[in-house]
Amino acid sequence: MNTRKNSGGTTTPVRRQGTTKRAAPSGSASERRDHLVKLAAELFARKGFQATTVREIAEEAGILSGSLYHHFDSKETIVDEVLTTFLDDLVGRYRAALEQGGEPRAILSEMVRIGFSTLEPHRAAITVMQNDWSYLRSLPGGRFDYLVKTEDEVERMWVGQIKRGQAVGQLRSDVDPKLTYRMIRDSIWVTVRWFRPGGRLNTAGLAEHYVTVLFDGLATGERTTQKG
Repeated sequence: MNTRKNSGGTTTPVRRQGTTKRAAPSGSASERRDHLVKLAAELFARKGFQATTVREIAEEAGILSGSLYHHFDSKETIVDEVLTTFLDDLVGRYRAALEQGGEPRAILSEMVRIGFSTLEPHRAAITVMQNDWSYLRSLPGGRFDYLVKTEDEVERMWVGQIKRGQAVGQLRSDVDPKLTYRMIRDSIWVTVRWFRPGGRLNTAGLAEHYVTVLFDGLATGERTTQKG
């Protein structure tokens, strides 16, 4: 998920701490809140969470800073919403793929597709995860502990399927499952840095290309071991 480190048992969504509890807003208020979150997410992705100020978010939205506090009690509350929206979507879809069952290779392929499919709708959140992970984790009070907990759950999902594939002979037994997962994870999430919608391949095309390389490799003929 992040480039530092990125099975599903329960169906509990990702939890965040410190948000202000509010009554269900009206449709227009809810839409306004969602609009503010999207604007803030783009600023966080472009400038970094730490460097972005509440005043800049308000200016981007065309409102006074004080007006922003009618919707959010802090900048941290906004980034909470950005990140948990992404993580709830990602983890929920991973869990569904596992619950549907099937052969390990098929499940892993679907998980690759799920990961790539988030690049467009959650581009800003993924960028924040990569750029601001360490800073968010350093904030006092354990507010962002859910990042590590969610990451650990995702890792268990992937590693579990890789081990299943090894056990049934679908995947090579001479590779380390955790290292393999981390290489897959980083390959997917770093794509957000260079992928641009409207290019030669969309996210679905990227996913299929990656699945092909992941399972079929680049070399043709028999595999040989080269020592340098």
